[in-house]
Amino acid sequence: MSHRRTIRGTNQAATILTVVADILAAVLGLWILMYLLDANRANDLVGFIHGAARWLAGWSHDLFTFDDAWARVVAGYGLAAVVYLVVGHALADRLRRY
Repeated sequence: MSHRRTIRGTNQAATILTVVADILAAVLGLWILMYLLDANRANDLVGFIHGAARWLAGWSHDLFTFDDAWARVVAGYGLAAVVYLVVGHALADRLRRY
């Protein structure tokens, strides 16, 4: 019975980890979309998403120095989104194996 609870708990933790990684990547993807569509930065929702995305991609923001601003945004924030997805899902898969 204890082993069964451990497996269920591990699966739940893996599911939570996957959902969190997906949400983080979605925030970053949403900011990329808002930027490309020239969303009104004075809007509170746009400002919130931009702030959250900038914080999440702090390590990859301005990592690339393309001449076009849109390419820097897509590459910098997109890289962070991909890393969150890959690492989050890989860790979740490792949890599910135990």
